[in-house]
Amino acid sequence: MSSSYQTLQLTVGDDGVCEIVLSRPELMNRFDPELHHELTRALRDIAVDTSVRAVVLASTGSAFSAGGDFELMESAHKDADVRREIIGDARRLLDAFLGLPQPIVVAVQGPAIGLGATVAMLCDAVVAARAAVLADTHVAVGLVAGDGGCLVWPQAVGMTLARRHLLTGDPLDAETALRLGVVTDLVDTPAEAHPAALAIARKMARLAPLAVQGTKRALNQVSRQRADEVVDLALAFEEQTLASEDLLEGVAAFRERRRPTFSGR
Repeated sequence: MSSSYQTLQLTVGDDGVCEIVLSRPELMNRFDPELHHELTRALRDIAVDTSVRAVVLASTGSAFSAGGDFELMESAHKDADVRREIIGDARRLLDAFLGLPQPIVVAVQGPAIGLGATVAMLCDAVVAARAAVLADTHVAVGLVAGDGGCLVWPQAVGMTLARRHLLTGDPLDAETALRLGVVTDLVDTPAEAHPAALAIARKMARLAPLAVQGTKRALNQVSRQRADEVVDLALAFEEQTLASEDLLEGVAAFRERRRPTFSGR
């Protein structure tokens, strides 16, 4: 398995647990092209590594992930080739998660925003610190929630609550997320999230791999069928909004800490 990563750290223990740690806290572990490509590659490598029986996905710093890269969004607004690349990267990362046969446990020690929240919800168990939040804020910056939000939120909270949160961008605090079933395990402090996730992954790794992975593959098939129904359409709509004037206004308003004025163009 390749270990040449710049945006994450990957280690495989003797216990059969592979740990992926997002390692750019200075960028709040944003999903720029580098992280998209490396996480996709890591998941694909793990999927064919028979020594790996379970996976932990964790992060460094105060945020699990701040989501998308505003500079990339602005580049995409100007360039159709960049827009197509963003959409392709999003689909490839989603497919890598849906093709992973080993169970994956995520440790959410801080805010998981946009694609960060989607990635967390794609995992099989979600450990969150009490102060963490999950939010899909695409609409707040003028974008369609195309890179998986329209798949994972309805699966996690049901269609009605998914509509409520995807159409407003309002966050879920960790305690509410636990009550709704988005978060499976709650810990008191950020420092406890990774060890708690590792303990769950080790429990999964000790079980019969044919049984665990067969169950995981069947569950993946359910999500894959739902993905085939909605993801391509959602990504096509997101690609359109990457070219919109509202995107530029949303990004500018976020940076200037003001309320955006959207025009529908």
